[in-house]
Parts: sequence; structure tokens; C-alpha cells
Amino acid sequence: MKNVLILGGGFAGIESAIYLRKANYNVTLISDRDYFYIYPTSIWVPTKESSFDDVCVDLNALKNAHGFDLIIDSVEAISAKNNTVSLKSGKTITEYDYLVVAMGASKMKHPGLENTLSICGAPEQSILLRDKLEEIVNKGSGNICFGFGGNPKDSSAVRGGPAFELLFNVHNYLKKKKIRQNYNLTFFAPMEEPGKRMGSQALKMMDVFFNKLNIDKHFGKKIKSFENDGILFEDNTKLSSDFTMFISAGDGHDVIKNSDLPTNEAGFVKVNDYCNVVIDDKISNIYAVGDVAALEGYDWRAKQGHIAEVMARNVAHNIEARDKNKTDFKGYNEHLNILCVMDSGDGAAFVYRDEKKAFMIPMPIFGHWLKKGWGKYCKYSKLGKIPRIPGM
Repeated sequence: MKNVLILGGGFAGIESAIYLRKANYNVTLISDRDYFYIYPTSIWVPTKESSFDDVCVDLNALKNAHGFDLIIDSVEAISAKNNTVSLKSGKTITEYDYLVVAMGASKMKHPGLENTLSICGAPEQSILLRDKLEEIVNKGSGNICFGFGGNPKDSSAVRGGPAFELLFNVHNYLKKKKIRQNYNLTFFAPMEEPGKRMGSQALKMMDVFFNKLNIDKHFGKKIKSFENDGILFEDNTKLSSDFTMFISAGDGHDVIKNSDLPTNEAGFVKVNDYCNVVIDDKISNIYAVGDVAALEGYDWRAKQGHIAEVMARNVAHNIEARDKNKTDFKGYNEHLNILCVMDSGDGAAFVYRDEKKAFMIPMPIFGHWLKKGWGKYCKYSKLGKIPRIPGM
């Protein structure tokens, strides 16, 4: 039985481990934290609709459910040439036939970023967001700003959906407390039309939502720096803010940038359609899945959890096919789409886009509970307590 080493305990890493174990491989997963964090449902931690533990799954429980080995440690270095992975603890791992890199991405580092908090940053930031929101509520009034940025070197490394979701949830949270009128909510982004990748219909509907909910917009100006009382733009104008939530664009992981793996300009691992890393024109024993990989394809493509899971399932299939001398490899490109249930706290909207169509369907009230249900499904299906729905 061959050994597979997986680096990363997020959506891509966990899905890789689950499906490689189904294919009867010995699997070791390395993660720098002892829990799997369900980022899509963390939007409710700041508004206290969910606790931090609600959006976490114990990695040891997942290990026991699926039978993979688990190491809690940080990856310090990867050497494709030497077939080694070095860990922070000082251990170097060499005994693996295949390496699956699923370490996610780093974040672009804007000046003054420490003056912001992110719903897509370190999981602990969701708790800090909760505490900051409670602080400003106790203050009685204020300016709250929400935004996200892009990476000019890789347009797929953007994550704007959670920024919209948290904005709408905070609006709803303040409305329930009957204090919404005391707060100025502003959405900002350096691009002219944030959300455009979701399609023209979605872009128009978002504008309707902003107007209906009395949310200000500040678009099309590049960010110079974040300060403790606002956002400074390149033209030296300033947006006042008592509380700034900003999702910085993804950037190549520092460990990847310092490795001998081939990368694109932004530092993401170059892979072929089968998620295999090609080195010196030869297929290697290394695969990269999820945010760590350089996605190729449409201008509107975006790194999302469901794409990461497609890539992971494909890798499990492709490794097994490779070992059986088959050539029915599965590619990720045909599965590229944007898919999300954008929650607002009192409803949601279903957003979908692929190369043929793009649409956004409002789902008042039940959409919120649909996403809540998905969160429970995600947790319990991964633990093997309820059946997995094919493709989910």
C-alpha cells in the first residue's frame, strides 16, 4: 500500500484525505491547527448567531472516522528535488510516494493591515470581530467599513463573497437591535465594479441591495494604507472608520515561494488540469489542490471551497488511475464555476456562474436556513455521521 502525505487541513486537504483513504492509500495529513474550520459559516460568529466551536470540526475526530494519520505541526520547507518536507518541530519527512500540497494561500500585506480584521483570515479573527462589533454596539454609534482587495498578479485570488455576507449580516444584526440608524455602513473596494465576476445580473442586484439597505459605496480607488481611524486611498482621500473588516487578496504561500516548486507570478503552484505538478517537463509525484494552486481558465474564475474539493477528489482518482496504469484522469477546468449561497442573516441569494450562464436568485428567509443546514451537513457528513450527497 502506497503512502500519501497531505499538507493542509482545510477543505482541499480534508477532502483529499477522505477520498485517498477510500482508495485504500496510507494517508498522513499535516495541519498547523487541530481542527477543520468551516469558513463559509464563520460569518455568523461576529453576530453571535454561531459560536466558534459551531464552525470547527475536531481533526482527531475526522482522523478516527476515516483512518488517516495526523500530525499537528507547521510546514517549514518543501523540496521536490529531495522528496522531503521539513516541519517546524525539526522533523523531516521522506517516506511518501505522493505529496498533495493543500496549504492554502497567504494574504497580500497592505500597509497598516494590522488595523483591520478579516472574516477570511486566521480563524481566531472571527472572535476578535465579534468582540469589536460588541464594543462598537456598546458605544452607541459609529462608522463600520467592509471591503476586499484583489491581486494584480492573479485575478482568481480574490474572495469578496464573505465581505458582502458579513456586511449584510451586521446590517441585520443592528436592525434587530433597533439601532441600525445610528451606524454608517460602507462597502469599499479598489476595483470599479466589485462583484462583477458573479455576472451582470448579480452586479445590478447588489446595487439594489446597497440602496435599499442604505449602505454607502466607495469603489474604484486603490488603497494606500489602513489607519486606526480609517482607510487612506492613493489620491490621499480618507474613508473614516471606527471598525474596518477587510479581506486581503490571496498571495502565494511563503513556504511555496521559498521551495523549488514551479509557481506563477503570484507564487501559486503551477499545475496541469489534473492538478499534477510538472517539473522539467516531467510529471512529478506532487499534486497541488485548492487555494495553493494556480487556477487557469476564465477571467472570472475564483478560488472557492467547492472547487478545492473537486480538485481533491480528482487527485484521489488520478493517483489511483496512475498506479493502475490507466489514463482516465479527471481535470478541474471543466468544473470551474462560481457557486454560493450569499447569506444576509434574514435571507440569502443563490449565485451561480459558469462559461455559459450567470444568475442570482433571491431566497428570502428560507435561504438563510438553507445555508445553516449546509453548515451542519458539511460537519456531520465529513465525520461520516450522515451520508454524503454526490458532488457535495
